[in-house]
Amino acid sequence: MATKRVENPIPESSQLSELIETTSASANPQAATTLQVLHNLQHQHLWTSLQIHAPPNETDSSSHDSQPPLISGLPPNRVYTHPDEQLYMLEQGLREDDLRPERLFVIPTAQGQNWSLRRMAAVFDAFPKIDILEDDSERSEEPASVDTEKAKKLEEYYQRREKADATLEWGSKRALLAMVDKGMGGEGTVVYYIVQEGEVKPRQN
Repeated sequence: MATKRVENPIPESSQLSELIETTSASANPQAATTLQVLHNLQHQHLWTSLQIHAPPNETDSSSHDSQPPLISGLPPNRVYTHPDEQLYMLEQGLREDDLRPERLFVIPTAQGQNWSLRRMAAVFDAFPKIDILEDDSERSEEPASVDTEKAKKLEEYYQRREKADATLEWGSKRALLAMVDKGMGGEGTVVYYIVQEGEVKPRQN
């Protein structure tokens, strides 16, 4: 009795693969990694207002010491709050939900890439000048009405924040280091690490 051979259909391309192919990033590993991280932020972590910032004076993007493009966007929740800033907010009766969304930078990398303190410092120095605190017009929910007392506290907080940013009292620049698993057998998982410029004050439990 003859057996009928069943051929397995070719699986359809994923949305991420189509995105990389349609943007001509398939020939550039760094560009493909950047798009993969951006796609993950948007669809897995619900970030909004995402932008890609090309590195300044870009020459040879294939060099191991070249600066990667940066991604910036608005996460649905704050990723990190400095301990002193957190203490100030508690004293003022403010919650993270009361604050305007904070734009955060993401550094897209792949597992196995070599990083040094010099290279990381160069990435921090290359951060473009943008408004870190901004309104998020892409969110569907309207912010709750703020009473007069809380509005005054928020105004005082933003003035205090501006001063702290100038003196680095509440920490210096920070970003997320997004690492994509592209090794043999890697399924493309993206893991995020908080990286900060300079020394970081430890938290007290």
